Amino acid sequence: MAKKPERKQKLKVFRTPIGFHDAYVAAPSQKAALEAWGVDGNLFAQGIAEQVTDPELMEEPLASPGKVIKRVRGSTDEHFAALDRTARKPKSKAQAEDAEEAPKPKAKPKPRPRRDELDAAELALENVEKNQREKLAEVDVKIRELERKRRDLQRKHEAERDELAKERDRARSAYDRAMEAWRSAG
Repeated sequence: MAKKPERKQKLKVFRTPIGFHDAYVAAPSQKAALEAWGVDGNLFAQGIAEQVTDPELMEEPLASPGKVIKRVRGSTDEHFAALDRTARKPKSKAQAEDAEEAPKPKAKPKPRPRRDELDAAELALENVEKNQREKLAEVDVKIRELERKRRDLQRKHEAERDELAKERDRARSAYDRAMEAWRSAG
């Protein structure tokens, strides 16, 4: 049977910001891009990552599929200007109070589901299977013993029958001779 030729997936270029850089990657899917960036969350659903369609921006990532290409986003002056805007003091008293509030700690993630019930069910199933195999092995041993007894009984019977058949044949031969002698005497 001939193998079907492998179909190459069409590569797309994706981008996400990382610090003062944009990280580009050529990948067949968003999932593959997230893996290349080493990200667990879905940056696309969060609006942090996007597909790139600009041919100039796509050229270098498409030349190295799967490799993360970093490009500086903006100039040094733009970086300092953005830093100045975020470091400015709040103008109103309400803004000052908001700025002084400590960031709220992230909610504790839910604990990982426990496997106890699954492990117990798997162990119970494994024990039942093992028990069944052992019982069948015991029955197989008994079957082999009974088959051996049957063969032994069959051999003894055949030997005894053969001996009795020989004795019968001798008796018949003697009887036939005696009958022959009696007929001829008469």
